[in-house]
Amino acid sequence: MLLTIATTHRPATDLGFLLHKNPARAQAFDLPFGKVHVLYPEATEARCEAALLLDVDPVGLVRGGGGRRGLLADYVTDRPYVASSFMSVAIARVFGSALGGRSKERPELAATPLPLEATVSALPCRGGEAMVRRLFEPLGYAVRMCDGAAAPAGGQDAGQTEPSRYRNLALEARLPLAELLTHLYVLIPVLDNDKHYWVGDAEVEKLVARGGDWLAAHPERDFITRRYLKRRPTLTAEALRRLGDEADTEEGGDAGSSGEESGEDSKQGTIAKDREQALEHPVRLNDQRMAAVVGALRDADAARVLDLGCGEGRLIKALLPVRQFQRIVGVDASVRSLEIAARRLKLARLPTAEPGRVELLHGALTYRDRRLQGYDAAAVVEVIEHLPPHRLRAFEQVLFRFAQPKTVVVTTPNREYNVLFPGLEAGRLRHPDHRFEWTRAEFAHWAGRVAEAWGYTVAFHDVGAAHAEHGAPTQMAVFQRCA
Repeated sequence: MLLTIATTHRPATDLGFLLHKNPARAQAFDLPFGKVHVLYPEATEARCEAALLLDVDPVGLVRGGGGRRGLLADYVTDRPYVASSFMSVAIARVFGSALGGRSKERPELAATPLPLEATVSALPCRGGEAMVRRLFEPLGYAVRMCDGAAAPAGGQDAGQTEPSRYRNLALEARLPLAELLTHLYVLIPVLDNDKHYWVGDAEVEKLVARGGDWLAAHPERDFITRRYLKRRPTLTAEALRRLGDEADTEEGGDAGSSGEESGEDSKQGTIAKDREQALEHPVRLNDQRMAAVVGALRDADAARVLDLGCGEGRLIKALLPVRQFQRIVGVDASVRSLEIAARRLKLARLPTAEPGRVELLHGALTYRDRRLQGYDAAAVVEVIEHLPPHRLRAFEQVLFRFAQPKTVVVTTPNREYNVLFPGLEAGRLRHPDHRFEWTRAEFAHWAGRVAEAWGYTVAFHDVGAAHAEHGAPTQMAVFQRCA
């Protein structure tokens, strides 16, 4: 089994620090089922590639009780050469620190998104290439595949061949190394649809630990969970319950949440939202915010508009009276918020002359979604501050790299203004689910970096009355894609 990981980050040889393996020498590690070799086919300042070669010993497995003793199939089999759960175990044993996002020598680099390329040889594709893409593309990967060796069709003497069910997989993305390793650790056994060891309660813990940050909102979450746990109903139900709990806190505020809320969670979310609105009510900031976003979208001559993190549909309600907006699509990770939005907008009563003008979609903002492509503009209103900081890069790629609307309007609180709210304690954020709130300089730095990286220009606007020292309560950035 062969896995390679390469980067063009400079200096590229920093990959050795992240993997905790010296590029200057080859290393070998003994595992219960074989031997793992780690070597670097290329190690220069411009590009560095590490290879993990896993040599499974099928005879040793059978003699050690890992197989069914006495059957020829135990010795003559493709399993030692096919990417499987053996590879996942090897990743965890040999690249354990990198998998956990730890690097003693380069701690800041371990959390930094890097340009990464990975290849997996002889990957089983039970479900075909389409299944591979459904698993990896929502995570932001560019996927390339080629067939493995062709297999005889109808036996050795038939003289015909059929495509192998194995593929060589190549992935490209910009993300922290730990995320790449975690995705491979979970998804390789899923594609193989098998595991070489007993699947019990410990596997639920592994799946939640490795997948909690990304699996909860993955479009194929249920499928991945079932296959990872070998379709054991009790384990699958427990894992999905725990992943659902994690998802509830992924995205909040106007962005809603990433999953169904319990009655108590819903009550707490309503209290928090009421608190935030009470702080901002004296300046009627929400009304000014909606008016500013609608104005920016009108000025952009947008006809097809996305409201990302639409929550309960406040912006969509403000957009509906403007006939310029011919198609309005709201996207949110919370099914409950979408249900409230549908009732608030009275979608079932829209005039029959406007079929399909408004649509609500269930989806997360940190996973690639082809449904978001082809729009003139996207609005992201008071959403990004609900995202964990380490997921911002995924959000940027989903929106600016893959969806690529001509115009993007982003609003977020101005942290400097918080000292002017009489009901807000010093150092507190406006909403308990906010993961951060940026100063004007921090927002400008983020927006400038994003614009430069993905071919946009950006202009900044105040929303609400501006204070001479602390600025306006809300800051807005309007991105325009370069021609």
